[in-house]
Amino acid sequence: MGLLPVTPNWVALGVGLVGLAIAAAAARALARRRQEGTLGRLVSVDAGAPVLLRSDRYRIQGRPDALREQSDGRLVPIELKSRGTPRGGPAWSHLVQVWAYCLLVEERTGRAPPFGVLRYADGEFRVRWDERARAELLAIRAELDRPYDGRANPSPSRCGRCPWARGCDARARD
Repeated sequence: MGLLPVTPNWVALGVGLVGLAIAAAAARALARRRQEGTLGRLVSVDAGAPVLLRSDRYRIQGRPDALREQSDGRLVPIELKSRGTPRGGPAWSHLVQVWAYCLLVEERTGRAPPFGVLRYADGEFRVRWDERARAELLAIRAELDRPYDGRANPSPSRCGRCPWARGCDARARD
């Protein structure tokens, strides 16, 4: 009838394949746990009781997806992205977001994190947090305090579907 007879060899092969799949999944889980351990002890996750970090000095606030405490007590902010890594590497806006979390951690604890972590679905990046990163972030922050200088090119088609058009001084005039 076209069906193969169930023999001990076929059963053994099936059990072996299932066992191999389970072993591979366990190895991946152990590798992830080992990698997580290098980032330190988990102290906060943006689910349940997330930590809101706020800086009155820089007028920014945010909730990192996770915070890990290293053995020396410094906190490492972690930003999780559900998509894969963009083709050219981490998106600039994602790097700036991690830098902002690093600044917020530094403001709250008085100690600079050694780095931040940006984790995509298919990879992870340690984002530097040093004087250069701080300077870049603070330059962006300072830009936000300046009045709009008209650099945008508003258009009815672009501005018509923008959720911020009503409050934007760059919107196209009717």
